[in-house]
Amino acid sequence: MEAYSQRSISNIQASRRRDTLSESALGLVSTRSFPAMVGTADMMLKTAGVHLIGYEKIGSGHCTAIVRGGIADVRLAVESGVQTAEQFGQLVSSLVIARPYPNLEVILPINSRLSALSQDSYNRLSNQAIGLVETRGFPALVGAADAMLKAADVQLAAYEKIGAGLCTAIIRGSVANVAVAVEAGMYEAERIGELNAVMVIPRPLEELEQTLPVASCWIEERQPLKLPINIKEQVAETELVELPDLTRLPLKMTEE
Repeated sequence: MEAYSQRSISNIQASRRRDTLSESALGLVSTRSFPAMVGTADMMLKTAGVHLIGYEKIGSGHCTAIVRGGIADVRLAVESGVQTAEQFGQLVSSLVIARPYPNLEVILPINSRLSALSQDSYNRLSNQAIGLVETRGFPALVGAADAMLKAADVQLAAYEKIGAGLCTAIIRGSVANVAVAVEAGMYEAERIGELNAVMVIPRPLEELEQTLPVASCWIEERQPLKLPINIKEQVAETELVELPDLTRLPLKMTEE
């Protein structure tokens, strides 16, 4: 009887998983700017119950945020993402695919990304605001990054290239420090070259955190212990010394 109940529960859970997949959808919003795409993805996550699969960069400054979830949630998230991208003037296109065929997910790295994200819950730089400054040209990026680091208590986490000469500096820190730093980076980028887009995200969600690039120096890894041992001369062999038998020594009695 107990085995029958377990089989019944397993069948019900498998049926629910199939129903969930059959009612799922993919949502894609493409922009011409990396900061605009990150802001679009952040808005989609905060608007509806969707999962951020990741980003796809195809060059010439085009990048796409991909979300997954229920059909209604994905439609709502994509609609919100489109409005956000339009506010930045960087919208390229959008798409909602209800009940995508398995063959589509096998060829495109969509399902594998979702599995990887579900297994990795490590939040490398949690509870810190995100600041993004995108320039056209690498010198402007370096100058903006240097100005941001000198203007406020922030850290340069990584930088991203999406083609067409567009590159983005990504900084982390408190909301106030990131806001001050981004403003300084904007002025310096405009002085050196061309400023394309900026973005400040005060409270990033964990899924957004996991999809953003992070420099290797920020990833916590256990390093082997290195002891400062430098032996130049060979240690001489020690000589064994035999101790006397204490039981054979005469006892001296002290007089009171």
